[in-house]
Amino acid sequence: MFAAATYTDRRHRLRQKLGSGLVLLLGNAESSMNYADNTFPFRQDSTFLYFFGLDQPDLAAVIDLDEGSETIFGDELTIDHIVWMGDLPTIAERAQGAGVEATRPLAELKAVVGAARQSGRKVHILPPYRSQNILFLQDLLEVPAARIATAVSLDLVQAVVGLREIKSAEEVAQLDDAVCTSVDMHTAAIAMARPGMVEAEIAAEVERIALAAGGRTSFPVIATVNGAVLHNHYHGNRLREGDLFLLDAGAENAMHYAGDLSSTFPVGTRFTEPQKTIFEICLTAHEAAVAALAPGVPNLAVHFAAARAIAEGLKDLGLMRGDLDDAVQAGAHALFFPCGVGHMLGLDVHDMEDLGEQYVGYEGQPKSTLFGLKSLRLALTIEPGIYFIPQLIDRWRAENRFEDYLNYDQIDKWRDFGGLRNEEDYLITESGKRLLGKKKPMTVAEIEALRGG
Repeated sequence: MFAAATYTDRRHRLRQKLGSGLVLLLGNAESSMNYADNTFPFRQDSTFLYFFGLDQPDLAAVIDLDEGSETIFGDELTIDHIVWMGDLPTIAERAQGAGVEATRPLAELKAVVGAARQSGRKVHILPPYRSQNILFLQDLLEVPAARIATAVSLDLVQAVVGLREIKSAEEVAQLDDAVCTSVDMHTAAIAMARPGMVEAEIAAEVERIALAAGGRTSFPVIATVNGAVLHNHYHGNRLREGDLFLLDAGAENAMHYAGDLSSTFPVGTRFTEPQKTIFEICLTAHEAAVAALAPGVPNLAVHFAAARAIAEGLKDLGLMRGDLDDAVQAGAHALFFPCGVGHMLGLDVHDMEDLGEQYVGYEGQPKSTLFGLKSLRLALTIEPGIYFIPQLIDRWRAENRFEDYLNYDQIDKWRDFGGLRNEEDYLITESGKRLLGKKKPMTVAEIEALRGG
């Protein structure tokens, strides 16, 4: 945890952004994997962590905006809990670490919420993303589970986003730590891959490094020779000479701050000439996106800087044609770059995505429905990619889509290339930007040096 003053200040600033009523924040409970006592690794709700820092299950908190009071709700351990899981400080002792003096049993939460509702006071809640909390809120608010979304407080969502999207110095230090471990994960993977290995061996080493650093991975590891599948979590393929290997992995540190990096490298000691060609186009796009980062620059401009660089490189290869500005505005480049340039990073690897993407960087405005833009998010990560997806190529060709900009005869020669991306994490500062963590091997020369080429 940070010092209690950090959490006290965060809650004070939250109260300043809201009017009256109760703020109800739910922590997470244990989640069973295949029977009740065999649970998934516990992960606390990120907003609960942000305001209270308590990393144990079965807690809730109420901030009374009218009275200025704060209460942690939770139950003390029974002797059965202690026998199986060891002792913990009392609820009151834990709450003091977050700067909260008042505690009550969890069973009393319903009465507190009910009294507020009966008196016509607003109960501010965030969108729940776990079924357990949906059912818990159904009972607390007496709202059917299917209608819980109608009870969500937009005022609270926007207030939380407004606080969490600006990282304090102590948060930046945690992000630097998580990204540095993430770099270690990628450097080890680049160095160890050999023909004949199975993808799972790389994934296992990556996870080991995250665990050994005192944390865990920040999302399920993508470690694959099938880079054209953007989120490929299958790890059963055997590596062969001539393959490209794509690793997308990050560390979540002990304080639950996330890193997220991607690397693409040859299974052999050197890139083939076609691999090198596409890799360097993608790297140019990455550099264009980084160069565009600055305070006040719309994220869409950063995305289009990467997209334009990809289109230019592919036009030089004869895969695209025509006016590239028009092509990018129309979305023709999305055949090769079908996703956004990155996403926010913080206590979540896709920070605050549970609160609604339209409120993180979009200020509640509708998101684009255009293919290639509909997944664009506010970004701290920079990860343009180039992907040759045979099914997508075939569909667009059959539909005669963007024929003025796409040379399908030439594209078809690359249909089995696969896909690649590289990713770094950046902080936007008052005067510019800076790389989070230490530098990751990025260039052809840096990667081939690690590969022994």
